[in-house]
Amino acid sequence: MTTDVIPADLAPDLAAFIAGLPKCELHVHLEGTLSPSLKLALATRNNVELAEKTVAEVEATYQFDSLTSFLAVYYPAMNVLVTVDDFRDLALAYLTKAASQGVRHVEMFFDPQAHTGRGVPFQTVIRGYRRAIVEAQAQLGISAELIMCFLRDLSAEFAMATLLESLQYRDWIIGVGLDSDERDNPPSKFATVFARARAEGFLLTMHCDIDQVGSIENIRQAIEEIGVDRLDHGTNIVENPSLVEQVRKRGIGLTCCPFSNSFVTNDMKANEIVQLLRDGVKVTINSDDPAYFGGYVSENYSALAADAGLTAAEMLQLARNSFTASWLPAHVRDGYLAELDTYAAQHGVSTADRVNPIPRDVH
Repeated sequence: MTTDVIPADLAPDLAAFIAGLPKCELHVHLEGTLSPSLKLALATRNNVELAEKTVAEVEATYQFDSLTSFLAVYYPAMNVLVTVDDFRDLALAYLTKAASQGVRHVEMFFDPQAHTGRGVPFQTVIRGYRRAIVEAQAQLGISAELIMCFLRDLSAEFAMATLLESLQYRDWIIGVGLDSDERDNPPSKFATVFARARAEGFLLTMHCDIDQVGSIENIRQAIEEIGVDRLDHGTNIVENPSLVEQVRKRGIGLTCCPFSNSFVTNDMKANEIVQLLRDGVKVTINSDDPAYFGGYVSENYSALAADAGLTAAEMLQLARNSFTASWLPAHVRDGYLAELDTYAAQHGVSTADRVNPIPRDVH
């Protein structure tokens, strides 16, 4: 597992620009920020027996070639998370790292069912995460919100029960999402749950993972039937120009994750991301499960820039998209966009520069 690595073919001035670029992260799973060292520390704290005894041994288990093989490692690792302090430490470690990479605001996924299903109370999970958010804001100046995800390979009834349990913490949760194994678990399975969530005032997003069976139909359902406010991953949308036009016109953000794409499919999906960017879709760059995929948000920006030959102006546009696709109040968002403009001016990057169109037949 490698982090903080600048691609060898990325120009030093662009690497420096990316490193300091103010950013917003919209697609990161808190449980996916469990580093090997923290996993070992929490296992010791909670007397959880692990087969691995060293950081290197844990790192060796973080090897995947598909979404299914990733999930087979991902969920068992959560057994070390037991107490409020565990969840606080996990989230604060991520927020500290994110702040060091220029992240000003983050909207973080968490999977309560992965914990309540093994006997950890909902309140333990959310109180730990909330404590970290408050501490990070005070100590690091980074703001954060929580997005509660339902596990789509579990029942809609379990999802609804989780939604109802969450209502007492409504002020601590900005939205709901849908993640885990997409096979035979389309958005429509959870239509009633998401309708109730909308009625309760939650914003909506859903994972539409790359290159899954039925990807385009799942994307269509998320957009047209569920009415999501944002779409996670979703780069297969390039296969349907009418859906691309819908998200462009409605300003629906796509939360793309280059590193995790390359682990799941051996393809970063750089061409698709760049095509969407240059078509005016609000694509954003994020880290997904950075402890598992070897890079946080800046590494994802740098890898995409190197792979696709992007400019500083295009990196600036991706960062602007991250704020405009966020669920921040308008006055807060505008403050961050002004900061971006100042940063760009300091580095001689014009905010008026436009990304360059590329032919639609590039794949």
